[in-house]
Amino acid sequence: MTFAPRTWVVGEVVSAATMNQEIRDQFNSMFAAWTSYTPVWTASGTAPVLGNGTLSGRYMKIGRTVVAHIQLVMGSTTTYGTGDYSFSLPANTANAGASLVTAAQLLAGSDRWAGECVLGSNASTTSPFFSSTATNTRLAWMGPTTPATLASGHQLRMTLMYEAAS
Repeated sequence: MTFAPRTWVVGEVVSAATMNQEIRDQFNSMFAAWTSYTPVWTASGTAPVLGNGTLSGRYMKIGRTVVAHIQLVMGSTTTYGTGDYSFSLPANTANAGASLVTAAQLLAGSDRWAGECVLGSNASTTSPFFSSTATNTRLAWMGPTTPATLASGHQLRMTLMYEAAS
């Protein structure tokens, strides 16, 4: 992962190891594999339970820019809890005084729902929003029955790009 470059001192003798760390390693980190992490799935009411479903995340951080992907696949023993859903981020968002909107998608049976994720300032979680119903296109917080009643095999995918706090 990239990090803040060092401050050089006048007259400093630069070694190969220092050059490798400051230039080569920084450059290579921008082309490295993404880092895996396990997001935490929460709800504003009763907590959902993943059961035999899968929840995975991965991200790439270059400087303070984070690109992340979260995928939830519901299993036959997944329970959906109550209330509105949130998912933890790999790094907190910056205190930029603005909300960011990124992409979300729910694959529910033969339906594919396009949605958005909202990231607030200083946030550690993101929340997916989808159309309330097939006939109501206003966005609503995703929950166990919004935009569709969740079931085994359904998939939630979220792709995020944001400024990290540090």
